[in-house]
Amino acid sequence: MRILMTCFLCFAIPVLMHYMLSATNALSLSSYTDELALLALKEKLTNSVPDSLPSWNQSLHLCEWQGVTCGPRHMRVSVLHLENQTLGGTLGPSLGNLTFLRILKLQSLALHGEIPKQVGQLKRLQILDLRYNKLQGEIPIELTNCTNIKVFVLRENRFTGRVPTWFGSMPQLTALFLETNNLVGTIPSSLQNASSLQMLFLSENHLEGSIPYSLGKLSSLEILGLALNNLSGEIPPSLYNLSNILSFNLLGNELYGSLPSNIHLVFPKLVEFSVARNHITGNFPNSISNLTNLKRFDIAGNSFNGLIPLTLGRLNKLDFFNIENNNFGSGGAHDLDFLSSLTNCTQLSMLRLDHNKFGSKLPNLIGNLSINLKYFDLSDNQIYGVIPERIGQLIGLTFLDIGSNSLEGSIPYSIGKLKNLVRLVLQENKLSGNIPTSIGNLTILSELYLSSNKLEGSVPFFLRYCTQLQILSIAVNKLSGDLPNQTFRYLDNLIFIYLHHNSLTGSIPSEFGNLKHLSELYLDSNHFSGEIPKDLAACLTLTRLVLMGNLFHGQIPPFLGSLRSLEILDISKNNFSKTIPFELRNLTLLNILNLSFNNLYGEVPIGGVFSNVTAISLIGNKNLCGGIPQLKLPKCSMASPKTHKRYLKKKLIIISVIGGVLISFIAFTIVHFLTRNSKKLSSSPSLQNRTLRVTYGELHEATDGFSSANLVGMGSFGSVYKGSLFNFERHIAVKVLNLETSGATKSFVAECNALGKMKHRNLVKILTCCSSVDYKGEDFKAIVFEFMPNGSLENLLHDNEGSENHSLGLTQRVDIALDVAHALDYLHHDEDQVVVHCDVKPSNVLLDEDIVAHLGDFGLARLIRGATEHSSKDQVSSSTVKGTIGYLPPEYGAGGPVSSQGDIYSYGILLLEMLTGKRPVDNMFCENVNLHQLCKVKIPEGILEVVDQRLLEPFAEDQTGIMENKVRKCLVMFAKIGVACSEEFPNQRMLIKDVIVRLNEIKSSFP
Repeated sequence: MRILMTCFLCFAIPVLMHYMLSATNALSLSSYTDELALLALKEKLTNSVPDSLPSWNQSLHLCEWQGVTCGPRHMRVSVLHLENQTLGGTLGPSLGNLTFLRILKLQSLALHGEIPKQVGQLKRLQILDLRYNKLQGEIPIELTNCTNIKVFVLRENRFTGRVPTWFGSMPQLTALFLETNNLVGTIPSSLQNASSLQMLFLSENHLEGSIPYSLGKLSSLEILGLALNNLSGEIPPSLYNLSNILSFNLLGNELYGSLPSNIHLVFPKLVEFSVARNHITGNFPNSISNLTNLKRFDIAGNSFNGLIPLTLGRLNKLDFFNIENNNFGSGGAHDLDFLSSLTNCTQLSMLRLDHNKFGSKLPNLIGNLSINLKYFDLSDNQIYGVIPERIGQLIGLTFLDIGSNSLEGSIPYSIGKLKNLVRLVLQENKLSGNIPTSIGNLTILSELYLSSNKLEGSVPFFLRYCTQLQILSIAVNKLSGDLPNQTFRYLDNLIFIYLHHNSLTGSIPSEFGNLKHLSELYLDSNHFSGEIPKDLAACLTLTRLVLMGNLFHGQIPPFLGSLRSLEILDISKNNFSKTIPFELRNLTLLNILNLSFNNLYGEVPIGGVFSNVTAISLIGNKNLCGGIPQLKLPKCSMASPKTHKRYLKKKLIIISVIGGVLISFIAFTIVHFLTRNSKKLSSSPSLQNRTLRVTYGELHEATDGFSSANLVGMGSFGSVYKGSLFNFERHIAVKVLNLETSGATKSFVAECNALGKMKHRNLVKILTCCSSVDYKGEDFKAIVFEFMPNGSLENLLHDNEGSENHSLGLTQRVDIALDVAHALDYLHHDEDQVVVHCDVKPSNVLLDEDIVAHLGDFGLARLIRGATEHSSKDQVSSSTVKGTIGYLPPEYGAGGPVSSQGDIYSYGILLLEMLTGKRPVDNMFCENVNLHQLCKVKIPEGILEVVDQRLLEPFAEDQTGIMENKVRKCLVMFAKIGVACSEEFPNQRMLIKDVIVRLNEIKSSFP
């Protein structure tokens, strides 16, 4: 028996081993098939761009590739999940060879082209998610073979054709997302057969026809999204059988009918409801007060009427309530009584009641509305009385519009408590009195509309504190006096200024030239006088300049011809004289030129706008001649007295200029030979518009002989001393260059030239430069700045003892981040040439007495042309930029050109350092982990593990957890900005203007 058993084993073991090896080889072969399929897919996904998907190579097992998950049994690819990369390729046919694939998620990869037909081979597929790409073509019918699909997502692509009828043959389908494409035709009634469907999104397409009655059979449906199509007809009553509905959205169609009076019974679980922008009629559905889970309610833009019930206070989860643009209200005294019930809705953040027929006074109890209220719009109603002082209790507001009513009295002082306001609209009322000084507290206000009231006094100087203003509209009031000096120099974000139809006097302030973003300037119908200041030549984005009906005089300045963006120029009804400058022909975009009712004479130019008789108005100028025949002006006489007079005047000017040049040359020659042995620098950099002049001796005395007791810092090229000059009220900082250091002289010239012609509240203000000799006869170079009493951000973050023990809170850090962002925005966009700082880091961010940040140390700064004019000749090689390790962008290390994106990288690292309290060169970081990567992997769940714990101390005693959640949200947002700015590749980094928007959003959400 033993012999038989032995013989059997001798025979069976080799056979068993053979089958085991065969199974292993088969398994290996199957994995190899998936590997080949993925490598072929990579070529298509990435357009064969090298370094894309670097882990997809044969040195790693395919189950370790990025985004690839294998099943444990067969080691075949079961999940392919890639997102948020700019691959920019297509879906290749090899995708169909991944036959074990259950989940396919390729999101936000910038893919284009069509879905290959081979996708129909993926019969195990359960989830198909291709959202946020640029895929096109029709949805392939081959997908009908994928009968196991449960979730089908093609949202935000460019698919065309009709919604396939075969979705109804997918019994396991639970979610269908086709919104934001270019689908046409009707909604197929066959969808009724997709009995498991819980979510149906077809919004933002071009669907038409009526909503199929059969959709009412989808008893499992929880979310119905058909918004923003061209659907018409009546809302089918069958939809009110969908008792599991949580979200019902038919916004933006052509539907009509009315809402059921028992809406709380038909949709008992309702959370979101929107039928806005249709043609729905009837009374307000009072029964919604019984929907205790309701968060969003939007019936705006219909034809509802009647009164609003007093029972809305039961909706304690209500967040969004929009009934604007209907016929609610009767103009009666009790129209707004329902506001008292809304004071119980403590989660309310959006309240829109505008464009209705509400009457009555604005009740005091509006101050009791939710402190979470961010958006409050009561405009275009019939509300009267005064604005209650208690409106100042709505401290969460970012948007307040109560314009176009009949409100009177003064603007309440308490409006200044609404420090989160971004948009304030009080126009078209009967408000009187002065503009309250408290408006100066609204430091993040972007839009201010006070036009068409009865406001008096002058344009307030305290508007200078509203440094984020983009729209200033105070037109059609009773304002008087001159425009305040030095106010507009701080408002360099202004885009639109409307001051017309007042009684303002004086001249146009020269600081209007600082408004580099200015697009529209309306000063008409006032009493302004003087000449148009030449500083306006810097406003190159100006599209509309309207100065009609004032007392301006002198010649029409030729520089107006350099404002190539001008579309409207109206300087009629003034006292302009002399001839029309021929430079105005250069304004190719001009479609209205009104020069009428002035004292102009001489020849009218031909060409440009002067060739379009319908675009120009010249009436009321009696001595004009020439021009195109359609103007019917007399021909110009060459011998006219005025022409001869101008000729003689030009000759005198030419003779005077030549004589002046000769005299200047002779004087220069004499001075040159008398001073040629001087030790002083022959070509010292100059500062524009500076009056402070200092000598070496004065700086020596101001710093007690450059005493070590006054030493406040040391940099790459020299030392900084605190000092005090005689007859100069503020302390100064003197940066003395160490001329033995290589590059110090070049740094001195660069910093003087850069800062000398730049003005911004968040740049360190340079007072003067000194290039002289010291008491030993050696060359001496120094730059004098305003002293910053709170030192550098570096000290505040890492050395509290050296900075008067300041501990920066979250609010202060966000403010500092905003200050530096504004400085970079100015450097990168507001100069004729882009200024790249090249050394953004905490030690170069200095803080004044109010902890306002100022970016300094421009010793490494580079000038390049703007992005629209950039050429290879203008590129500055980064090989000449030293910078600082840890903040230096990776492309500089590889010899790439200097660019504004390099500053964005350094800024991103600075933000992450402010967030974590860790320097980028901290010992905790090694070759494989840096500050950027650490923060990126901790967003969002682990953010509290890496933040500077001092940021959390003020909230340590909060037992509710509410404050912690709000702080966490702010920290996550801050971290995301820092990470987005410090991405490895320049084109993936965040734009600085977007940074400013996001930081302001953090400020508005501060706990």
